[in-house]
Amino acid sequence: MDAVLNYFMLNWATLLILIAFAIVLRVTVFLDKTAKTRMYILIVSVLLLSVVVFIEFYLADKNIYLDVRTVFMAIRYSATPLIIAMILHALVKRSRWWVFMPALAFAVVNFISIPTGIVFSLNEAGNLIRGPLGYLPYIAAGIYSAAVIVLLLLQCNKQATEIIPIIFLGFALLSGLVLPFIFKQDYSKVFAVTIAVALFVYYVFEILQLTKKDALTGLLNRQAYYAYIKDYNKEITAFITIDMNGLKTINDTGGHDAGDIALTTLGYCFFNAANYKQFVYRIGGDEFAIVCRKTTKEELERLIQRINDNVAKTRYTCSIGYSLNEDGNKTIDQMIKESDEMMYQDKANYYATNNLKRRY
Repeated sequence: MDAVLNYFMLNWATLLILIAFAIVLRVTVFLDKTAKTRMYILIVSVLLLSVVVFIEFYLADKNIYLDVRTVFMAIRYSATPLIIAMILHALVKRSRWWVFMPALAFAVVNFISIPTGIVFSLNEAGNLIRGPLGYLPYIAAGIYSAAVIVLLLLQCNKQATEIIPIIFLGFALLSGLVLPFIFKQDYSKVFAVTIAVALFVYYVFEILQLTKKDALTGLLNRQAYYAYIKDYNKEITAFITIDMNGLKTINDTGGHDAGDIALTTLGYCFFNAANYKQFVYRIGGDEFAIVCRKTTKEELERLIQRINDNVAKTRYTCSIGYSLNEDGNKTIDQMIKESDEMMYQDKANYYATNNLKRRY
């Protein structure tokens, strides 16, 4: 009974954060069922890790059951990269089950270490002895942490409000590579709460970002578009207007699910083509815009070429217009008008060339 009370006392903050996280997930409507399930599994995993760590250190304090303690150590060493792999799987779009394969391989090595000591072992006094692969758990966690940070940065909309929480999450994850060498094994006692806090804060930031994101494509939305061109109009040197061809036909023949797939596919093509100075927005049903900050003519041409190359790999087409303002003589309204006019002309040429009747 005393051990249970000690667990709750030492892990009360972790439990509160995980409960709050679960409640927020329960009332959140923007996540699909699969994404929520992954997050719930992650919450349970962090909870179980806190139990494993408590039992391991309880046995260490009593200096009893060394064989049992080595099993819990193997679980703890294996859990760290596995939980970070779960974070990757839950937060990074298009991630697949195979991201867990390296973590599972590391787990096998950790459990092999119980009889062999290749990663760790305990002497008769209960002190840790690192084996030839003693730093493998930290290397594994480091690789996964770096992957999470890089992949989240690649999929974000390249704005400070999205980059800052990713850096915060990365700092929390990477602290697990440094702090253990400062605080020794005591850091293991706070690792679960560190992960819980980092995930909860990141998730809250994600919810706040919903006001700026298009729910379907994940691109920046119309409200973010108007806010940006108002606040940064002097830094905008190029503007691209894009309109999908044939969305009405796709919706009529394949249903709105087919239309959603088309819009999502094209949105990814545009996003994948842009760099950190080029922000992609969905501003209407099948209308997109790319606002380019401090972008030269050559960079604009390369961006349009990348867009065309990406779209050519799909079954869809789009019409594109653009306006360049390198000398700063054009207003935003003039750039938008010029870009729209070019886009409408491109669309008219598309329908005329393909002998198609445009449907509204």
